[in-house]
Amino acid sequence: MARISVATKARLPPTLRVDSANPAVVKSLTRLSRESLLALALDWLSDSAVQNAVPYLRRPPGEDEDDDEDMDDLYPPCRSIDELRQLYGDMQQQKGSKRDVVSRILEGDWRHGLTLYQLAMADFSYIDDHPTSHKWSAFQILPLQQPSQDGGDNEVLRVDRQSLKIPRFHPATFLQNLQEHILPDVKAHYHFYRPDSFPVLLLRIFVVDSPYTTDLALSSLDQTGTAANFDSSRTIYLAFPDGSPSLYITKSQATGPVALGDSKSLQGLIVNGVPKALSRPRERFRLQSTNLSSRNLWALLGRRGPGRTNAAGGGWSIYADDKNKKSPLDSTLPTPRLSRESSDAVMGRKRKASLDLAERERKRSKLIAEARFGESGRMADGRGVEKFEVVLQDPFPPSDAVDESGEEEDHDPTRTNRRRSKVDAVLQQANQNDEDDLDGQGQSSEWTPSLKISFNGTHVFAGIRQLVGAGIINGERMPGWMTGEDCVTTGIVRHGRIRGHKGSGI
Repeated sequence: MARISVATKARLPPTLRVDSANPAVVKSLTRLSRESLLALALDWLSDSAVQNAVPYLRRPPGEDEDDDEDMDDLYPPCRSIDELRQLYGDMQQQKGSKRDVVSRILEGDWRHGLTLYQLAMADFSYIDDHPTSHKWSAFQILPLQQPSQDGGDNEVLRVDRQSLKIPRFHPATFLQNLQEHILPDVKAHYHFYRPDSFPVLLLRIFVVDSPYTTDLALSSLDQTGTAANFDSSRTIYLAFPDGSPSLYITKSQATGPVALGDSKSLQGLIVNGVPKALSRPRERFRLQSTNLSSRNLWALLGRRGPGRTNAAGGGWSIYADDKNKKSPLDSTLPTPRLSRESSDAVMGRKRKASLDLAERERKRSKLIAEARFGESGRMADGRGVEKFEVVLQDPFPPSDAVDESGEEEDHDPTRTNRRRSKVDAVLQQANQNDEDDLDGQGQSSEWTPSLKISFNGTHVFAGIRQLVGAGIINGERMPGWMTGEDCVTTGIVRHGRIRGHKGSGI
């Protein structure tokens, strides 16, 4: 009698195997180094993981007629798990090529296929070796207000800015709620992993377009003979930082070619489903984009990690540092740095030769850079972002506001008052809401050019700090958003202040 498979809402089991000859399986192993492959194989054979990664072993004599054929293989199967562990342990002490290890795994010890559990461990091993292989987007978990008694089912709940509630996270309950809310029609495999180099909990979600949880989920073949469902699968990663109401999400990665927009649709389902999975009765939450994206997890942890729920970057970062106990509210102020030279002269030391104008300007630029950036923006801090984009929506200054002669401006006694009035006007305009700004732009005859500025590099804000320290950028007139004090990588600048691209609350 033929076996009957019924479509269910259950998740994919970790023991579901994928053919070892599948190109995606071969790719996931060949991108690892030889040392990582051997360490990964030993992890598969550990007591806690071997039940989800059972290898191909030689059966006892007399139970299998193909025992002689197994002995003639290029990679004869071992008799026990301990013997296989000893084999891979000896390979770690020997020299060899990565191709031999991959062939040993796919054609020898796991010739009958790799499980979804093994593929998940292989992907996380690649993340350990290449921490910047994925681009993460930071989201903030915000509590919602309680629904009113008169409100119906269609009532839109707003964010409760005064609430200090944070969601309780339990992996098993979270996965159960997540499967129920966002993935009822597709099958997914979930795998948690805690890396040693980052204080986060990673979640890998492997999605397959199939209503089955058995081998039929990966056994549909196309014209080329490969598993069609597996080639159309997608993988997305979630990172839960320790002690922070934030969440980092990557874009979905497809194993094979997929239709345009599938990546965004899966990420949208995750963004809409995660707060529902975290919510409880009388405690609802939502995810809000912080407009912060980077391939460096340390950059996200430094800006949206434990204790960093506000935008305190740039020069303000000195007050968010736990090691720095100085505060502007202290009764005893610290000694200014420039007073050290005068104190040295009083102590009778040899007076230094007067610095020339160039050396004085160079020293002044370094002090300005340190004042504007604080302890942030250093090349060796390991918290660099690769890209920073802003769109300027400020109107072009009128011609009558620009002085024709710079010398007259320097000797103008009303310069200070005029500059102060301009600052007040800018602050007054910045405090207006978006609707007033849009109405003002529609009625005003000022020309607002479409200008987009993009900074690219290994450490964008460290590069800007070096330019300020070298005197190339005027650190006194430089806007604050160029120091990274708003903790965003994408935004819109209006009236000198940066705002989130899609409403981050900045």
